[in-house]
Amino acid sequence: MGAHSKGGVREVDATTSPRTAGRDRYFDTLRAVALIRVVAYHTFGWAWAGLVFPSMGIMFGLAGTLMAKSLERPPLTVVKSRLRRLLPPFWFWGFFVVVAMLVHGWMPGWQIVYWIVPLGDPPGNAWGVQAWEILWYLRTYLWFVLLSPLLLKVFRRAPVPVLLLSLCPILVLTFLWPGPDNRFGSALWDLSTYLFCWLLGFAHRDGVLQRTRPAVVVVLSLAAMGYGGWYAVGHQAEFGTYDLDEIPLAQAFWSAGFVLLLMWAKARFRIDFAGLTRFRRLDRLVTVFNARAVTIYLWHEIALILAVPLIDRFWQVPAFETYLPLESQWFMFGVGWILIAGFVLGCGWVEDVAARRKPRLLP
Repeated sequence: MGAHSKGGVREVDATTSPRTAGRDRYFDTLRAVALIRVVAYHTFGWAWAGLVFPSMGIMFGLAGTLMAKSLERPPLTVVKSRLRRLLPPFWFWGFFVVVAMLVHGWMPGWQIVYWIVPLGDPPGNAWGVQAWEILWYLRTYLWFVLLSPLLLKVFRRAPVPVLLLSLCPILVLTFLWPGPDNRFGSALWDLSTYLFCWLLGFAHRDGVLQRTRPAVVVVLSLAAMGYGGWYAVGHQAEFGTYDLDEIPLAQAFWSAGFVLLLMWAKARFRIDFAGLTRFRRLDRLVTVFNARAVTIYLWHEIALILAVPLIDRFWQVPAFETYLPLESQWFMFGVGWILIAGFVLGCGWVEDVAARRKPRLLP
């Protein structure tokens, strides 16, 4: 699956106006929490973060739900819309990353085409790896978007069997055939890891979960999480960690069980977090996170990179050295979010342009 970190997060599809009628605050809140978790993961490196909140599985599940809803329109129109919303923010961000790597001695080959359409991992040098390693998520999302018209047709022929069989590819890759050691192989691993979660979004949209008996859902969810957790803990020696982001099979099963419970609870108990609107500041924050999710995801690593030399400058100010916890990772976490806020204000308008909305500093 490659050496890139899998702590990233965000359903890159949530760029519709957050003020649009019918927004689901439950899903919006999950996206916001996922973004906070990914920044925390990339700041602190907590191996247990994926077990507490498997953000990637959740985001792919939410994306699958939205995709199934969108495919009520002509498939080609939907795919074009997704590409239009995704690629301009990616190109804008990529311009700065590519130029910076060129300045630092990088000389790309023909693979630079993946910086135009990321159907494979875009190339880069070691100097910029912390910035570009997160692009695996956009690549995986893009492939799911392109495959969704076909996947949805197959799913609707036999929803439950197809959903259960969607865990087979990751089992095959883990135990029978590891796939090619190239960009295609890397994409295959990621698609296999999150295929169940994407199809689970279809199941939620089509009401399959509502028709499933609670006992069956709970047993299957706990069984999947139990197997994923056992595999992660039981293979620490092999992978050097129990971090789900480094263990595809464990990630696939833990995320499958976790997201299944979240989606089923949503359908069963009609959770909508409508009461969030009573907390105006918190509701506003969730709105901003959703409308600027692509910006936050793309720029958060650069914010964390820039936080380091900025904090180094603080050491040169005696008052800062005395009274600020400059050695604390929590301090870097806070500085990182301040810089992320700056990127949201300075670069977030690209998402508005991509969505054919009037550009604004804040949505």
